Parts: sequence; C-alpha cells; structure tokens
Amino acid sequence: MTNEQIQQLLTDKFGEQLTQWEQPYGMLTFTVPKELNLKVMQFLYDEAGFKFLTDLQAIHYPDKKGAELAVVYHMHNLSANVRLRFKAFTNIETPDVFSATALFSAANWMERETYDFYGVNFVGHPNLIRVLNVDEMDYFPMRKEYPLEDQSRVDKDDEMFGRGGSIALDNK
Repeated sequence: MTNEQIQQLLTDKFGEQLTQWEQPYGMLTFTVPKELNLKVMQFLYDEAGFKFLTDLQAIHYPDKKGAELAVVYHMHNLSANVRLRFKAFTNIETPDVFSATALFSAANWMERETYDFYGVNFVGHPNLIRVLNVDEMDYFPMRKEYPLEDQSRVDKDDEMFGRGGSIALDNK
C-alpha cells in the first residue's frame, strides 16, 4: 500500500474536504475538517487497515486566527507497515474536537494529556480531566501565550545552571 493509493482512497471517499496533502520524510500528511476527524479515522480503520493510533497531540499556532489549535493524529497500518499523519484545526475560543476513545481506547490518556496542556475539549470523552497538572490550574501551559524567559535577568547565575563560564579539566 503506497501513499498515493491511500490518498486516492481518501479522495474518493471525502473529495475536496481533505486538503494540504504532503509527504514530509515519506509520511503521508493531510488536513481534515474537525467535524470529520472521526469519520476519517473510522474509514482508515475499516477500509485501509490503520488499526493502531500511534500518537495524538496538539500544536498551538497563535498567529492562525480561527485555527489556533491543531490536533495531530498519527496512525499505523501494522500489516502493511505504513504510517500517516493528519491534522484537525480548531479555534481557541471553542476548542471542541470529537473524541476518538470509542474507536481507540489508547486515545483516552492521550486526549486527557492534550486537554491538560492545550485545553482541547474532546467531545464525548468519558473522563476528560487533568492528568499531570493540578486541578486548580486555570490555564494550559503548552499554549504560546506567555513570553519566553527574559534573557536580561540579573537575579540568576548562569554558571549555576551550566550555561556560563568554562570548566577547567585537570587531565593529569
């Protein structure tokens, strides 16, 4: 099974709804409307043998108005040894994406972690709660909403963190 065959299968089924076809490093990659994420996964599962959800995570694109969060799915057809990736974009104000837990039980923890760090609301998830951060946290730490560390700070000693000065080694 080649990337071209998979793309043709998907195009025959979903037409122009799937976009941004690429093959970085040989991995078929495309974009799915968030309303179709489960339908595409179910089709790949039933018709193309992609029975393993390898990974599920999010990316924050703060400059993409209306599509700030991307949920990225990696699926694997183990018998043909083919992997693919697809993205479903959502806006940050209502980050609702359908949960994949009904199809892949492994999605349970991956979706909980993605919710915990990015705030994606997986609609239909059986127990969407934080898994690593405290419940009282009212923000999502992996979003790019905060400036990077101020490099002009004078209250820290870079040598204590191994970032400054040189270490003399005695080779005797």
